[in-house]
Amino acid sequence: MGLGARCKAGINSLMGADPHMRIRMSMAAVASFLMLGCAALVNLLALAGLARQDLVRWWTAVTLVVLCVVLGLIRSGWSQRLRDPALTQFQIRYALACNAVGYVILGEARGITPVILSLILMFGIFGMSIRQMTINMVFALVSFGTAIAVVFWLGLAGNPLVEIAYAVMIFLVLVGSTFIAIRMQHIRRHLTQQKRALTVALEQIGHLATHDELTGLINRRRMAELMEAERQRCQRGRRPLVLALLDLDHFKLVNDQHGHAAGDEVLRSFAACVQGVLRNTDVLARWGGEEFMLILHDTDARGAAQLLERVRASVEGMEIDAGGSLLRVTVSIGQALGVPGEPVECTLERADQALYRAKESGRNRVVHHGEAHEETAQAVVGQWPYI
Repeated sequence: MGLGARCKAGINSLMGADPHMRIRMSMAAVASFLMLGCAALVNLLALAGLARQDLVRWWTAVTLVVLCVVLGLIRSGWSQRLRDPALTQFQIRYALACNAVGYVILGEARGITPVILSLILMFGIFGMSIRQMTINMVFALVSFGTAIAVVFWLGLAGNPLVEIAYAVMIFLVLVGSTFIAIRMQHIRRHLTQQKRALTVALEQIGHLATHDELTGLINRRRMAELMEAERQRCQRGRRPLVLALLDLDHFKLVNDQHGHAAGDEVLRSFAACVQGVLRNTDVLARWGGEEFMLILHDTDARGAAQLLERVRASVEGMEIDAGGSLLRVTVSIGQALGVPGEPVECTLERADQALYRAKESGRNRVVHHGEAHEETAQAVVGQWPYI
C-alpha cells in the first residue's frame, strides 16, 4: 500500500468514510482545536502567575475529558440518534460554562474571557436558529451572572469598578453577537427564499422554452430534437420511425363563430383527448396553430394505423363545453414511416403530404403516405424487420 493510500485509510479511520460523518467530525475537530487553544492560553496565564495553577489544571483536565467524550460519541455514531447529531449546541453551551468557570479562576487575567466568549459565539453563528441563539444568550447571561456573583461572594474581586467593566463588556459581547447572528439568520433566510424563487422561475422558464403554454404539450423546437433522437434510436434498433401530423378540421370557423376563448378550449380539450388514447411512450407536440405532431414509438404501419384510428374516433366523439355551447370537432391525420438513413425532414414532408390528401379526401380520416402509391409502401415496409 502506497503512502497516499495509507494516508487516505488513516483519514477514513479517524474521520469516517460517510460524508455526513466527515462533516460532523470536522466541525467537532475545529471546536476541539479552539477549546485546546483557549486551554493553552489559560495555562499560559497561570504560569505567568495570574491564576492558580492547581485550579487551572483541574479545569483543563475536565475540559479535555469532555472533548474526548464528545468526539467519541460522534465518531461511534451514537449521536446520530439525537436531533443534533453533531452535538453542536451541547459543545457551545459547555464552552460557555467552561468560560464562565474560567472567569472565576483566572483572577487578574479574567479580562480575557470576553474575547474567548466572542470566539465561542462566532463558532456556531451560521448553523443556529434564532431560538437556539436566544437560548444560548440566556444560558451565557445566567452562567456569567453566576460567575460574577461567585467572584464577589468569595472576595476574589480586585477593583469592583473593573469587575463591573468586565460584566458590562460580557453583556455587550453577548447582546451584540446575538444581534449580529440573528441579523445574519434573517439575511440567510431571505437569500434562501430568493434562491428558491429563482429556482422556480428558472424551472418555469425552462418549461416555457420547451412546452406550449396553452396545451401543456411540448413545443415545436423540443419536438424537433426528440424526432432526431428517435430517428437515431430507430436506426440503431432497425425499427421504423413513425410520424403523424394531426390537424383540426375547420378550426378557423370555431374562432370566427365562437371566439378565440372557445378556440383555446378546443385546443386544450383536443390535446387532453389525444393524450388519453396514446401510450405512455408516444409523444404529442403542438406543431403550430391547430396542427399537432405525434411520434409513435416501437410500432409498425399497421399498429400505427390502428392507434391513429382510435385517436380520430375519440376526437370525433368528444363534446367540448365552450362558454355554454357544446362543440364537436374532427381531426385529419397524415402518417408516414421513415426510410432507413432518411433525414427526419423527409419523413415529416411525406407525413405532411399524407395530411394534405386527408384534407382533400373529405377530412376526418387517417391517411398513410403509401396508400396512394402501394408499391412505395411495400418497398418501405420490406426494409424493416417488424417484430
